[in-house]
Amino acid sequence: MFWPMFAVAMGFLGLAVLGVLAVRVFVEAQRLGRQVAESARRIGAAAEDLEHAAERAGRSAQAL
Repeated sequence: MFWPMFAVAMGFLGLAVLGVLAVRVFVEAQRLGRQVAESARRIGAAAEDLEHAAERAGRSAQAL
């Protein structure tokens, strides 16, 4: 009777471990998503800065 109960306990333990790993993967995926969103925002801001700098350089070149 010991071995069937041991097998059931190990099954529940395995499910608990898989649950913990699933939560960790979910948390890391959310963190990665936030980092990607922040990077996209920073790239957009840099593109706007570059566009404004190009406009100013164009106006300066026309003034010469």
